[in-house]
Amino acid sequence: MKHVEGFQGKSQYDDEIDKHFQPSACGPVTAFTIIRHHLLDTGMQVNDLYRMLGGTRIGLFKWRFIRNLRRLLGSGWRVEECQIEDVKKEIDEGRPVAAKFDKWFSFHWFGNFAFDYHWVPVIGYKESESGLILLVHDNGGRNRDSRIREIAYEPNRSILSFIKIIKTTADK
Repeated sequence: MKHVEGFQGKSQYDDEIDKHFQPSACGPVTAFTIIRHHLLDTGMQVNDLYRMLGGTRIGLFKWRFIRNLRRLLGSGWRVEECQIEDVKKEIDEGRPVAAKFDKWFSFHWFGNFAFDYHWVPVIGYKESESGLILLVHDNGGRNRDSRIREIAYEPNRSILSFIKIIKTTADK
């Protein structure tokens, strides 16, 4: 099993997150935990990221996540969509990756998926007899901290997309 050392998850239902944002804060929480992993303490809060990234009641669109996180982080960072091979490479390098499960806007309304619509940090993977397993922090629930879950890649492949966030300079 490969995994990112020292990654700290966060619940999107933490008391510090605005109650109005909590049901749709998974994208900003995912961005927050990944940025925090790279920088340790940014001084940034999830509520700020929710507004800056363009979070809405129905969630955070992938194009908006990429565009606004690029603007926020600046030229010393790369924020871009990637494929499963890149995800494994990022994990091998010790960098978590953002994953979006989206059955609604990918038009895969029927099927048994780990999540219908949810952003999570991918922090590891393992190859098993049944195929690739992703280790994700699920961003918590009401009265529940974020926890690591194992998600089979293949049954979720059609609704999954990935964003890598890489610090490219020592600045910022």
